[in-house]
Amino acid sequence: MFASLFSTSAPVDPTAPNIHPVSSKFKDDELFGELEPKDTEWLCAGGFATETQTFYITADDGTSIMCQVIHSAVGVWYPTIQFTFKIFDPKTGEKVWKSVNVSNFVTPPPGLDKRSSKADEFSITHKSAPGTEFPESYTIRANLAADLQLSFDLKRPASIPGCKVGKGPKGGYTYFGPDPENAEGYVIHRFWPRFIASGHVIKAGKAATYEGPGVFIHAIQGMRVNLVASAWNFANFHSNLHGGVSAIQMEFKTCDSHGRKGAGSGGVYVNIGMVVIGGKLVSLTAETKWPDEKQSENERVVSRATHLNTALDPETGYQVPSEILFEWQGPSVLPDTPGLIKAKSQFGVGTFGTPKGLIEKVDVLAEIPYVVKVAVNYVAGTKPFIYQWINPATLTIGGPDSLIPGLSGGIDVEGSMYNEATFIS
Repeated sequence: MFASLFSTSAPVDPTAPNIHPVSSKFKDDELFGELEPKDTEWLCAGGFATETQTFYITADDGTSIMCQVIHSAVGVWYPTIQFTFKIFDPKTGEKVWKSVNVSNFVTPPPGLDKRSSKADEFSITHKSAPGTEFPESYTIRANLAADLQLSFDLKRPASIPGCKVGKGPKGGYTYFGPDPENAEGYVIHRFWPRFIASGHVIKAGKAATYEGPGVFIHAIQGMRVNLVASAWNFANFHSNLHGGVSAIQMEFKTCDSHGRKGAGSGGVYVNIGMVVIGGKLVSLTAETKWPDEKQSENERVVSRATHLNTALDPETGYQVPSEILFEWQGPSVLPDTPGLIKAKSQFGVGTFGTPKGLIEKVDVLAEIPYVVKVAVNYVAGTKPFIYQWINPATLTIGGPDSLIPGLSGGIDVEGSMYNEATFIS
């Protein structure tokens, strides 16, 4: 996540902007950038960088599955590579979580490009099939313990291209520091907004099969993780109704150190999203919320996460929502279907005493490798937590009737919402 090139000279103007959000970089009709092959290759940057490939699967039976490879570079130390797997059945409450530091990580594996990787414990193989119904796919195989193996095939439909915010080599990047051409750090996310997964998990000798949609995210934080953000929000909605509906959103809030007027003007929200309707990628959204400006209700492009009815969680010390509202609005990216696409979902996640759909409160410092923990050097007293939920949810969508009959009047779509709220400082 962090390749850091630390500037040795102070900016001429200490009140100059030192955050350059991707969400403010492109015009409304230029938000869609289709991924190129190099976009999802492993960069494996040195310095301070954390890079992840994460596959979230929402199985048709409601089970939540996550597979993630984390490449953490920490200064002069050899990078740490982890494979993390989590599966949660909301019907039974059963959860399996496993994280292993892998050995002999290689990218690219022999005969493949850097979109693929392998280690002694796993292989992730990217395949291309141009001109077909599913032009790209990943195969994940992992043997994480004597009693835990998994195998999944993930296919991206041709009608749902991989995407980032903005075209070209600089599409997707938020830059930190006064000069974006010589940035002190960066953040980038690239997405497959919806894929189709099938596979199985073997736990204690018993195999269970799963099928369903999901999202793939390749992310890099190119600086020390504690300097990137003070909070994150992530929404991951999927439904098989109406030919396939998905809504994805990723938001981070900058630390006080990075803002429009330099250090001390932070608290900037950078939010990007995408919407799939009828099995097609129909819109990308991106919006910046500056701490000294109120967001207008009349914006053409809306990309927002709002915590509602917050209360103190005494276990973590954070103000945690009991309801969350995610909103998307942006122009259609389909040339033959112009118009404005809208989506909104508001749902409850319960309270500290009576949680609803809570998978886990992840104590981040307890999970990351020791060498990374030392290098990150969190402020004394800071204890980052990731809240993970999955719940049945309704996504209200709107847009041209040519996409789905009746869409112009709004349609409520029932599905599953996996979401995360991360509190860092």
